[in-house]
Amino acid sequence: MNRRIEWRTSTFSVANNDCVQLAVDRALTRVRDSKTPDAGTLVFDRECFATFLAVLKS
Repeated sequence: MNRRIEWRTSTFSVANNDCVQLAVDRALTRVRDSKTPDAGTLVFDRECFATFLAVLKS
């Protein structure tokens, strides 16, 4: 089955669109820049994304 990816914009985004967008499903979390969505996407499995967030928060 080919599902469409649904992107969410961070609630911490600012008015000039300097924000991060996430697309989360059961297996993966995708992260991209809302200003340049075609520039690339970071893709993490659940464990790696948890580690990524922990490092950002530290």
